[in-house]
Amino acid sequence: MGSICTSKEVERELPTFLRVYKDGTVERLSGTPYVPPCLEDPKTGVASKDITIHEDPLIRARLHLPKLERVDEQPRKLPVLVYYHGGGFCFESAFSLVEHQYLTTLVAEAKILAVSIEYRLAPECPIPTIYDDCWEALQWVASHSVEGGSAAKEPWLADHGDFCRVFVAGDSAGANIAHNILMRAGRDTIVGGIKISGAYLTHPYFWGSEPIGSEPKTDHDKDLPHLVWTFLYPTVKDGIDSPLINPFAAGAPSLAGLGCERLLVSVAEKDQLRDRGLKYCEAVKESGFKGELEVVEVEGEDHAFHIVTYEKESALVLIKRLAAFLNKSC
Repeated sequence: MGSICTSKEVERELPTFLRVYKDGTVERLSGTPYVPPCLEDPKTGVASKDITIHEDPLIRARLHLPKLERVDEQPRKLPVLVYYHGGGFCFESAFSLVEHQYLTTLVAEAKILAVSIEYRLAPECPIPTIYDDCWEALQWVASHSVEGGSAAKEPWLADHGDFCRVFVAGDSAGANIAHNILMRAGRDTIVGGIKISGAYLTHPYFWGSEPIGSEPKTDHDKDLPHLVWTFLYPTVKDGIDSPLINPFAAGAPSLAGLGCERLLVSVAEKDQLRDRGLKYCEAVKESGFKGELEVVEVEGEDHAFHIVTYEKESALVLIKRLAAFLNKSC
């Protein structure tokens, strides 16, 4: 998180999220503390470690591996989850407390190998570059499926990754990233010819200029989803109706192009992004998407509840549902 600045002049501010100073420094006002990786989580037995995917530009990740009982001399192969954290593109981290605890719980439940991507953040890093970082990270993971595909193979991926069972997922802005990665996977080749078995999007960050459902009919452009996007990416063509943030805007690519075999979308009743998430599901169905689609709506909960309150009963229920999705037909 950026350091607190008291004597410098503010150039612009996104209240509760960040300040940008005239000297170019950024102060982040939100986010949870950094936590180190752990060789064995005392509660779940999950091991974690931090690795570098790319030095320049710097892209890192935290790997989470469940505790495994060795039944023979061969390493057990596990589904691989490439995960993109939330935080409005501008805060939180693969190394933050809530993201670490959430993935530790999911990995213990699902018995998967998770790769949580530490992509660079806006506004220092332009949003299109964030998407590129995340695509590059997926390609790096996939490179472990081919002989000589990665100059220095990561042992956990090389030993335990089942590249016939690769998943992509994200929450909030991370779910937006996952969506855009899926669209790219539908048109571009992944290293080794890897196909994405499935993806889940929890509380996806989508928005648009025209209110839908229960969204406010007045001052729609003053709602937080609109303010965050236009603050971080003011130069994007079509603004808040760019297909990057509004996948069902006029002229957006068909959602039939989503590059996965199965898709789960979860929304929360009290989340202001709920109606967008449900409309996204309708648009996927109407597009002719040939994969399977599951919709999970959680009553009485708000945005990202399963991450910020990862120990409450409703969070654990959703995590079990996500784990079942990852393990289906495995």
